[in-house]
This record gives sequence, C-alpha cells and structure tokens, in this order.
Amino acid sequence: MSDRLYKQVGGTRRIHELVRIFYDRVLADPRLAPFFPNTDMEALRAKQVMFLTLLLGRTRTFGGRDLASAHAGARAQGLTDEHFDALLGHFGAAMRQLKVAEEYIQDVLTRLETTRNAVLGRAST
Repeated sequence: MSDRLYKQVGGTRRIHELVRIFYDRVLADPRLAPFFPNTDMEALRAKQVMFLTLLLGRTRTFGGRDLASAHAGARAQGLTDEHFDALLGHFGAAMRQLKVAEEYIQDVLTRLETTRNAVLGRAST
C-alpha cells in the first residue's frame, strides 16, 4: 500500500496532533465522553496513532487488539451508529482544523468508514 495519504495528512507529527485534537473534541462531546470514564487516554492516543499510521498506508505493524475486541466494552455501554457518525464528524473537524485538504479528508473518512462494522460488532456485508 502506498503511503501517499500518510504524507498528505502530514506524517507522524501531524498524526499525533490530529489524534490529540480528535480526542479533545470527543471528550468534550456529552454523547461520547461517557465511553471514556476510566480510560488511559495517553495509551489510547498512542494506539490511535499506530492505527491511523497503518490505515493511511504507512507500513507498520499494529500492536493493538482487533477492532471488534477493542470496542466490546463500548458496545456493552450502547455504542451505536449515531456515536460512530459523531466520531467521524469529530475526526473530519480535527483534520479541517489542521488544514488538511478536503480531498484527503474525504479519503481518510472513507477508510475509517470501512471499520464501522468491526467497531460496532457486526458481520461485514
């Protein structure tokens, strides 16, 4: 896989910044904050950076759990498509805040959308 999108988003430093902004937005959202009451946010941010690096095409091994397992607790708390949509919205807003070009934002959001079924614990269609 090409790392073109990884480079267009801005590489490692920008991905770290993107993840910070994203989770700041998520934790400020009353629909989403309840999913993170006792979460080690530093560890979660580090895993998200690894995941995004892989998702954006940079060759790297992801050391986290599979998406279905990693989100089982959130599903038990009632994670729904509405929450997933809100997360995507915050991710897009964070990229816009960092002035990522809209075409690349749409590409990233499309890739994130492919994780919906796994995150929500549904069989892929």
